[in-house]
Amino acid sequence: MSETTHDGGVAVSALPSPDEGLTAAQLAAKYGLAVSGARPAVREYVRQLWGRRHFILAFSRAKLTAQYSQAKLGQLWQVATPLLNAFVYFMIFGVLLNASRGMPKDVYIPFLVTGVFVFTFTQSSVMSGVRAISGNLGLVRALHFPRASLPISFALQQLQQLLYSMLVMFVVVIGFGSYPDASWALIVPVLILQFAFNTGLALVFARAGAKTPDLAQLMPFVMRTWMYASGVMFSIPVFLADKPQWVANVLQWNPAAIYMDLMRFALIEEYGAENLPDHVWAVAGGWALLLAVGGFLYFWKAEERYGRG
Repeated sequence: MSETTHDGGVAVSALPSPDEGLTAAQLAAKYGLAVSGARPAVREYVRQLWGRRHFILAFSRAKLTAQYSQAKLGQLWQVATPLLNAFVYFMIFGVLLNASRGMPKDVYIPFLVTGVFVFTFTQSSVMSGVRAISGNLGLVRALHFPRASLPISFALQQLQQLLYSMLVMFVVVIGFGSYPDASWALIVPVLILQFAFNTGLALVFARAGAKTPDLAQLMPFVMRTWMYASGVMFSIPVFLADKPQWVANVLQWNPAAIYMDLMRFALIEEYGAENLPDHVWAVAGGWALLLAVGGFLYFWKAEERYGRG
């Protein structure tokens, strides 16, 4: 197109762009472009996570090794910390407050130690999950990878720490007269279910902590309350014998209590099935499935927002 100017010259006007009037989405589709950091479909996201499995494992091992690298006792603190907690709880609750009532000492001490170690697994998974994104923003902003790799890796780190700690737990249990038998095989499914539950919980709190970093300051109080309500230091049925049955049921069916009781049932010879709530394996599996799937989807929904702002 051309037109005559006021001085007699001819000016050539630009031809209209073929992209004129197209929306951003239409332009992207036309040229085969995609939004940087866009959330992939669930199936593709799972495939990407599987492709990063070696990174997830290596990252969890590195974090575990570095955790006590500045301490003189090093990795011994992985065992010493929950063991010292168990000793303090025994002195306060077992001796001073008589929380062991209903159980002889050779049952109560393994009961307490098992409870402390198993609950610490969940507690540490949650606390590390809260900081999984907000505490690794440099990594999140520098590299492109499925962000769920971080909370999953932290949950795996806590599983490895528990496995080391269980060596001491076995010694305590055997030392008080509960020797390995067929029931010890139940340790494996209990750990699988609890790991699935903890991973889902870590994913939930990783998303929450990414949006609200102050949540990391609140969570120790929440976890302490959860610990006291889960029967770590006492038997829920014995202590709530004079309360309405539904109160004991609610506390016994909470997931922390479920996994502790199943581990105690597997390890302690005199901790029989009468101490377990009804349908305990179904409830344990239900909690694991609900948190593993629900937590994963909840985290995946916000994939595009991690590290932004």
